[in-house]
Amino acid sequence: MSDDVRDADIKKAEFGQEAGPETTSINAAVEREQKSRVPRIFKAQAFQILLVLIVIVIIFSIAAPDTFAQLSNLRLVVQNASILAVLGVGMTFIIITSGIDLSVGSVLVFSGVVAAIVMRAMGGSDWGTATVGIIVSILSGLAWGTFNGILISKAKVPPLIVTLGSLGMALGLAQILTGGVDIRNVPAVLTTTIGYGNILGGIPIISVIALVFVLIGAFVLHKTKFGLYTYAVGSSEEAARRVGVKVDRHLIKVYALSGGLAGVAGILSLSQFSTTAIAGQSQTNLNVIAAVVIGGTSLFGGYGTIFGTVVGLFIPAVLQNGFVITGVQPFWQQVAVGAVLIAAVYVDQLRRASAARGASTSLWSHFFRRNKK
Repeated sequence: MSDDVRDADIKKAEFGQEAGPETTSINAAVEREQKSRVPRIFKAQAFQILLVLIVIVIIFSIAAPDTFAQLSNLRLVVQNASILAVLGVGMTFIIITSGIDLSVGSVLVFSGVVAAIVMRAMGGSDWGTATVGIIVSILSGLAWGTFNGILISKAKVPPLIVTLGSLGMALGLAQILTGGVDIRNVPAVLTTTIGYGNILGGIPIISVIALVFVLIGAFVLHKTKFGLYTYAVGSSEEAARRVGVKVDRHLIKVYALSGGLAGVAGILSLSQFSTTAIAGQSQTNLNVIAAVVIGGTSLFGGYGTIFGTVVGLFIPAVLQNGFVITGVQPFWQQVAVGAVLIAAVYVDQLRRASAARGASTSLWSHFFRRNKK
């Protein structure tokens, strides 16, 4: 969608009225989208986190040049981050609306379990059976996401409580359906193609699938009315209502999107691990949330990028890989990621304070000013 069309949509949403205090936050969100891109990129927290990621890669490359700095190792890191990348797209939309979704890991497991049960009942191992499993997994995720969205938007239950409840419900139902025992009857076609297949001589198919969802998510967030409304709702829900945005309907769509992507992640997990991995996703929700926040998406809503989320995903992935290769206990990864997460939220607080004062939102400018005092 062109900038002219987006401007026309915004003016239409405002019904030609003069912007009052209610619309200030939405206008601010729109103005951020329309600023010059080059200065905005360098000021963005996502770019600053990218520099941190580059430094981490350089350090591990120097420490273990014969193992870490190899194409095969990079391929492994990318492949391990692929499922989280799909979940991260949906989580970015939700956190931009000032929400949260703690249920994505459990919905992933539930969707995979239901898909595995259906495929086992069909008894085939061809693409026909696999296609049915893929559809069932996505629909299962959509159902949970819609359930979350309705309770949050219509019943006005806080997102933290709704998705915390869904976390337990989805995981509990998955365990009831399987008796607590993982299902290992996964069609071989899924494992050999999506799970471990490669294209162009060595690019994992699962990573290509994740990249497609990342690119589509970035386009929807930054180039469509749906993405613009997502920023508007996160900036001020009440102001969004006043300019004509159907906030309740939009929130349902956003949570349904996250649930659907959790369903996609469920089939990707089945394909990669050849099992439902019921007990293997306990930290998935926290890992995704941490990645999104580390990548610069504000927990207070109204600000974030898909690019930042992808960068945020690779910091813990690279740390874990690098620690294993260099012989450092992998438990240090949790310490390092926790420190980066706290730093990312602190930077977001600085950015919000600077924006409120009308000053530069660059982290470097903030520290340079402090050093001069």
